[in-house]
Amino acid sequence: MDAPPHPRDVFSIDGVDAAEAAFIDAYDRGRLHHAWLLTGPEGVGKATLAYRMARRLLGARPDPAFGLLGSAPSDFVSRQVAARSHPDLMVLERETDDGKARKSIPVDEARRLPEFFANSPAVSPYRVAIIDAADDLNVNAANAVLKTLEEPPPRGVILLISHSPGRLLPTIRSRCRRLPVPAPDVAKTAAMVEHRAGVSSRDAERLARMAKGAPGRALQLAAAGAIQADDTAGEILRGLPNIDEGALLALADTFKGAEGVQRFELLFDRLGDQIHAMATGMAGDRVPAGLDGWVAAWEKIVRTPGEAEAVNLDRADAFWSAISDLRAAARAAM
Repeated sequence: MDAPPHPRDVFSIDGVDAAEAAFIDAYDRGRLHHAWLLTGPEGVGKATLAYRMARRLLGARPDPAFGLLGSAPSDFVSRQVAARSHPDLMVLERETDDGKARKSIPVDEARRLPEFFANSPAVSPYRVAIIDAADDLNVNAANAVLKTLEEPPPRGVILLISHSPGRLLPTIRSRCRRLPVPAPDVAKTAAMVEHRAGVSSRDAERLARMAKGAPGRALQLAAAGAIQADDTAGEILRGLPNIDEGALLALADTFKGAEGVQRFELLFDRLGDQIHAMATGMAGDRVPAGLDGWVAAWEKIVRTPGEAEAVNLDRADAFWSAISDLRAAARAAM
C-alpha cells in the first residue's frame, strides 16, 4: 500500500473531539493560549490535529462535515496550507522539501521563529508555527524555541507536537497548555486499518497492537511491511540458538543502502517487542533462569538502531552482534 498522506493533507480524523472542544472553548472565550503542547503516542493524529487548529486560526472556512475543527478542503486557506505557501504559517519538521528525514530539527530553523513572529499577520487573524515534533529539536534548537515561548508573540500561536513530553525541557512544558490526544481502542484501529490498508482482519489486529492503537502508526507499519518483519522476527526467536546461517546472511544483505535502513529499524523494532513480551511472560514470583540474559539482549536490541545511525555503524555488523547476543540468551535459558 502507499504511505499515509502528510497530516497537512488530511481533513477527517476520529477520536479527537475532546481535544478539539477544549481548543474551541478557549478560542471562543478569547482565552487562547500562545503555546499548545499536543501529547500522545506516535501516530494518534497529533500532527493532523495541529493542522486543523492551524487552519482555524488562519481563517479557513469551517466545515462541520469534517468534525468540530473541520475546514473545507476547497477553501483558499486550506489550499495554501496544503501547498505550503501560506505566509502566516511556519512549520519546523525533520522532513526536508525533497522528502528526506533529517536526524533532528536544526537550530538555524528554530532561530527563525522570533523573526517570523516579529511581523504582524499578513492575511490572517494569527501567525501560527507548528513544530513536528518538539522531540526532534536538538539542544540548541530547543533553547531557541524556549526564547520565543518566554516572550509570547502578539497574535501568534505555537503548536508543539510531542510523543514523549517527559524528554522535553521542563521550561518548555511549563509554558505550554497541554492537549492530550489518546490512542483509540485497538479494535477500532484494527477495523480502520483493515479498510484503509486492504489487509486481513488478523493482520489488521496485529498492526493495531504493534501500534498500540495509534491509527497513523498502524498505517505506517502496514506500508513499511511490518507484518513480514514481525514474522521474520518470530522465526529468528523460535529458531534460537541454531538459526539457518544462509537465511541470516540473506537477511543481513537486505540492510544495505538507503532502503535498508527502514528494514533494519523495523526488524529490530519487532524483535524488541517480541522479546519484551516473552520476557514479561517469563517473569513471575520466581525469576526463571536466563531471564537476565533476555533482558540484557532486549536492552541492546532497543539501543542498536539509534547507535547505528549516530555513529554510522555497519548495519550488517550490528545485526550479527545482536544475533550473537540472542543466541547467548537462548542457551542460558536452556
